[in-house]
Order: sequence, then C-alpha cells, then structure tokens
Amino acid sequence: MADSFDVIVIGGGPAGYPAAIRAGQNKLSVACIDEWRNRDGSYAFGGTCLNAGCIPSKALLESSELYARAREEFAVHGIRVGEVGFDLAQMQKRKAGIVKTSTQGINALFKASGVTGLQGHGKLLPGRRVEFTGADGSKRELTAKHVILASGSVPVELKAAPFKAPHIIDSWGALDLETVPKRLGVIGAGVIGLELGSVWRRLGSEVTVLEALPDFLTIADQQLAKEAARHLKKQGLDIRLGAKVSAARVSGDAVEVSYEDAKGTHKLTVDQLIVAAGRRPFTGELLAAGTGVELDERGFIKVDEHCRTAAQGVWAVGDCVRGPMLAHKGKEEGVMVADLIAGRYGEVNYKTVPSVIYTVPEIAWVGLTEEQVKSSGRPYKVGVFPFLASGRARAMEQAQGFAKVIAAQDDDEILGVHIIGPMAGELIAEAVLAMEYSASSEDLQRTIHAHPTLSEAVHEAALAADKRAIDSINR
Repeated sequence: MADSFDVIVIGGGPAGYPAAIRAGQNKLSVACIDEWRNRDGSYAFGGTCLNAGCIPSKALLESSELYARAREEFAVHGIRVGEVGFDLAQMQKRKAGIVKTSTQGINALFKASGVTGLQGHGKLLPGRRVEFTGADGSKRELTAKHVILASGSVPVELKAAPFKAPHIIDSWGALDLETVPKRLGVIGAGVIGLELGSVWRRLGSEVTVLEALPDFLTIADQQLAKEAARHLKKQGLDIRLGAKVSAARVSGDAVEVSYEDAKGTHKLTVDQLIVAAGRRPFTGELLAAGTGVELDERGFIKVDEHCRTAAQGVWAVGDCVRGPMLAHKGKEEGVMVADLIAGRYGEVNYKTVPSVIYTVPEIAWVGLTEEQVKSSGRPYKVGVFPFLASGRARAMEQAQGFAKVIAAQDDDEILGVHIIGPMAGELIAEAVLAMEYSASSEDLQRTIHAHPTLSEAVHEAALAADKRAIDSINR
C-alpha cells in the first residue's frame, strides 16, 4: 500500500465516500479510511446512513407500511387477502440484505474510481499526516496533499436516560428489535423519533412519544406540522408535547420514565425506550494536538462556506460541520470539496437543501417556512392545493395532505415549498430544482405536468398563489 496520496478521506459515510469517489474521478490518488464496525465485528463502508440509519429505516418503513395497507386498505380496492400477519424475522432479514448490498456496492465503486479503501481508524496529525490503525491494531503513518474529515455523528445520550440495552436504546438498536414491544417509549418527536415510532406502531406497539418542546416539528412550516400531527395521532402515536424527561431507569423487564410538563410530574412505564433526542458530531480520537483544526462550542469542526478548516489543506464535510445533519447535504459537500481540490468549480447552495420525513403521509420541504418569511417582513403570497383534489392521489387511496408554495409578492420568486402527502420526498425535487434556478411561481404555473400525476399538486399550488388554481377552490 502506498504511504502518500493526493487526498485522504477520514470517514466512509454519505459525505466521505462520495468525496473519495469524486476525487478518484478527478484522477487524484485517494485513500478512504472508515472504522464502522457492525455488531458482529465486521467492517463496512457507508457509515450510519447505510448501516444503521437512512437505508435500514426505510426498509422497515416500507415493510411495515405494506403490512398496514394490506390490513387496513386493500379491502377498499376490492382485494381480499384473508387474515394478514407479518414475520418480523423476515422483515429484518430483508433489511439486512439491503444494507449488505448497499455497503458492498461501495467497494465496487471504490475499485472503479481507483480509491484505496482502508478499514480501521484514522487520526489527523499535524502537517496533513494521518495515523492509520488497522483492524489488527497495527499502525502506520500516511501523508496527503489534502485531508478531508468526514467523521459523521452519533446519537445524543441523555444524562436522564443513559443507554442500557436492550431496554434503553438508540436508533440503531431500535432498528434491530427481534420482537415487537407491547409498550414503546420514544424520547424526541423529530425525524428519527417519528419514523421509528411509525414502524413499531404499525406492527402493534403502543407508542408514546415524549417531546420536550411545546410545539410539534418546530423545524417545519407550522401549517405542515399541524397537518402531520393530526394524521400521526390518528394512526395511534401518542405524542406528548412539552414533556421533559427527568429520569429513566430499568426496573425488571420494563423502563420507568419520569417526565414533567405544564401539568406537573408524570410517570410512564414502557417495555423499551428509544432515545431519539438528536445527534452530535463525532470527533473522538480524530484530531491530534497541533493540527490547527478548530472546534466550535458544540463540538462541530469549524469550516468556511467551502468546507475549509483553519488548517491548510484540511477540509471537513457532513455531520461533523455546521448545517443540517442530512446525508444528501454531506454528499454534496464531499463532491464540492473533491472538485475544488482538483481545481474545478464547486459549490453547495444551502438555501435549497431539502428535508424529508418518511412517515405516512410523507413530509418534505425546501426553503423558508411561512413563519420565517413573515418574520422577515417581506411581502409574500401563498398557494395551497389539497391532495383530496388530486385524481391520482384519490386513485391511490392516499389523498391526505397538501402542497404549499410560498412566493415573494414583489418579484414572484419561490421562497419555500412544503408538501405533506404521498411521495412528498420525490415531489420536492421539482421544487429544489426550481429554487436552484431562482424560478418564480409563474415558472411553475407555465410548466406542463402530466395528468394524472401527483406532481400536479405542486403545479396547482403555484397557480393557487395567484388564485388561479383550476382543480381546487381559490381562497
């Protein structure tokens, strides 16, 4: 193995491995170091996203949704299936297969791009040197013209509810349950908490979600959040807002949770408790003294708008730097940095990073919320189109939710798009593209959308911003 490279990437997750691949595509010599280890001790590229986050959670979300639809919806379509059951072991086996295929695919991509994949621990030393500790414990020193730090993030552990498997678990543990808990508690009503809560509620758990904030989904447009809360509660998620957990302890085969809200102190007993109270940057044993790389007060690596650190030739991308902890944000940062290193153009437009929550209905948005636009003082207009008025959504028996377009009153620029409904995560891409090119709501209005499609909802919402919607009443 070579000891010197043009680029060394520390971290093989959704920010690191794309950075390595793009650097390889740019004809640079590249090594990518990753220390992710599965529960069986095996190494795997892909980071949390592919191994214990985005991909396995979507696999279980899909399986559990199909089960719920077969049980509750098929009869409406005239489909008789008899008694419907599920095999959790098979669901988990399918999930594991998807994860394995995805992570092994990275090895093939590395080979095709000329990337040297190194499985073990990487530590940045002064002077763009990297100490690599292999799986066997052996150490060697590597050097590079550029080092990209992509160390990712880990779940936040609460002092009031320290992890104690198998009863008090993080999101990874929640994806590997072998039985469906009768009573399941979830701390945190964010993306992770709502998705995991949805999986196990569909499979029969009594799910209680404790959210410390007084409002639901504060990161989202509040019209969207209220619609989401209504549907999730209807599905059986017991969402308790303003509920601050003060203690959680294992008692026998149960977990006793104490929390406080505006009405006082309460007790909740569950069989298992998922702590989904956010994630923090992972920089443990990443930086030796004297590297020149700086951390902020929250532990994030300080970078500029192009992900340069304070150390010459050292960059940082993904969850370990500022901005939303989203796989696609990290991927674009990794690609940008690899292109900048090669002397190419690279940029990330942080104003057009979409967010998606894979509940039913799906929730997705990009740009500013109505609350943010209102507080800015800029005059604006809003168009909303309900999926109930979409022929395609009704045919799919998924007519919940709406599409919402917010545009400036003066120049008609699209400021934000918010969707709750079927395939919202796919539909938001059109809005991202429109905003990337500073499109107006009129641009969307004049774009022909195939009929009948779900995408017509975005078209009609844009029309509704000027009270010109065709398939719904303009208000």
